[in-house]
Amino acid sequence: MATPSSKAGTKGVPREHRARQMLDAATEEFGTRGYAAASLPAIAARVGVTKTLLHQYFGTKEDLYVACLVPVGDRLLGAVRAAMGPDPATARTPLRVLHALFTALEGQREAWFVLYDRTLPTDGEAARLAGEYWAAIDRLAAAGTADLLRGAGSTDPLDADALMYVWRDLVATLVRWWVKHPEQTPEAMTRRCARLFAAAATLAAEDGR
Repeated sequence: MATPSSKAGTKGVPREHRARQMLDAATEEFGTRGYAAASLPAIAARVGVTKTLLHQYFGTKEDLYVACLVPVGDRLLGAVRAAMGPDPATARTPLRVLHALFTALEGQREAWFVLYDRTLPTDGEAARLAGEYWAAIDRLAAAGTADLLRGAGSTDPLDADALMYVWRDLVATLVRWWVKHPEQTPEAMTRRCARLFAAAATLAAEDGR
């Protein structure tokens, strides 16, 4: 997750390339520090441009955040949808979803915190859009957990609701751990999750005897 080149502000850089550098720097700043603490001067400094130029390209701080949020949200939501596929969830679905998320975040892991940023102003466009992405991902999680529980013989809707909350927090916790361990590849993380799930299943089986 290297900081973009400081030469982005030099003359002759194509506009679309400079805009991409600004968005990459902003995603890193927002994802690392959160919306409330992120600084437009710091973002501009990352790419060697002025704060004025940043405003000219993207407008306000919230406008810039939205410009970062939408591609992140689309990428992660698309990854979950593709991993779940058209068929009911199976025992392997959670690992497929996790691998898809890790793969989608690789190279820009802090982007997760752009989507899930609790410091966003609650009455702004960024919070509204983030909420729409959260709701869409939660709907997929709810459908997947309900399918898994039906396969295990449970049709209690409260079981499905509880498992969806557990899953949501588990994914967030795993991503946070992964961010702190940059040497871990998406494949290594997926294998680690498989081991953890297997251990949890063994403990649950022993507890149920």
